[in-house]
Amino acid sequence: MLRATTSRRWSALAASALTVAIALTAAVAAQGASTPQRWIVFSGAPNGQIPLQLFRVKSTGDGLKQITTGTRPALAPAFSPDGTRIAFTRLTSGIFTVSQDGTGLRRLTSNGRDSFPSWSPDGKRIAFVRPYRHEWNVYVMSASGDGQRRLPQAPPAGRPSWTADGKAILVPSGGDLVKIDARIGHVLKYFGSTIDFQSGMSTTAISPDGQTMAFLGPRRPTGPPDCGEGPCPQFGLYLEGVFKNKNPRKLADDTGPAGWSPDGATLVFVANGKLTLWAVNGGTTTTIATGPHVAAADSPPTWQPR
Repeated sequence: MLRATTSRRWSALAASALTVAIALTAAVAAQGASTPQRWIVFSGAPNGQIPLQLFRVKSTGDGLKQITTGTRPALAPAFSPDGTRIAFTRLTSGIFTVSQDGTGLRRLTSNGRDSFPSWSPDGKRIAFVRPYRHEWNVYVMSASGDGQRRLPQAPPAGRPSWTADGKAILVPSGGDLVKIDARIGHVLKYFGSTIDFQSGMSTTAISPDGQTMAFLGPRRPTGPPDCGEGPCPQFGLYLEGVFKNKNPRKLADDTGPAGWSPDGATLVFVANGKLTLWAVNGGTTTTIATGPHVAAADSPPTWQPR
């Protein structure tokens, strides 16, 4: 009798465990099915030929596809917050938007030097930079391209990034990171950063949590003596805390500017013509195959937020 009772108990426990396991497996499968792989969009040379165009690929290397075509280079892509549209620069033409599948191309600006579009968190505005009186100034417009206006009190600046509340914009300016009001550009805060004055102006990228920035800086005083009047500059990719850890930490040599993953755990950049993922904490790297297309280090890749 005792053996029969014990046997029934073990059978009941086994059946219960099996039920839980099946439920967990189904939940994980459902979660995976509802969370598709995000796209990474980068600028590259189609079949190794110029002009540069935009491509998309998943972090797994799947789904490689050319997004843009044309006779002028496409650079500086930036995903909208909902992950459906990409703003980018077309050299000598202005700023455009396009869907992540390459459809719905739309021109927003006509100034051929407009660059580095950045979406506000609500997706309703785009900040960008444009030359004004021989200096790069911050402009803001609607997501449709209407209402283009310069922020008159903003200092000369490089690539903009919005704060999470959409009320301010972070910009590299004069070797520092500066927080400006998104309405008129009034300076709200200097962070005391050590961004490289030249290469950092167009390469600074702020992490999703606003705590860390990545930028390019010189990695050694001189390079190969074959760049005209002087040696070639050589650059490295650096990380620096926005509020603390102000000493820049070099991650890698000879890379292009970086973009952040949505969770801030991974950087994506181009090194030696290859799209590269870098785990910020572990330092491990993974390269993503781009087929016959050569990834370009001219501007940072962008990672689909959702």
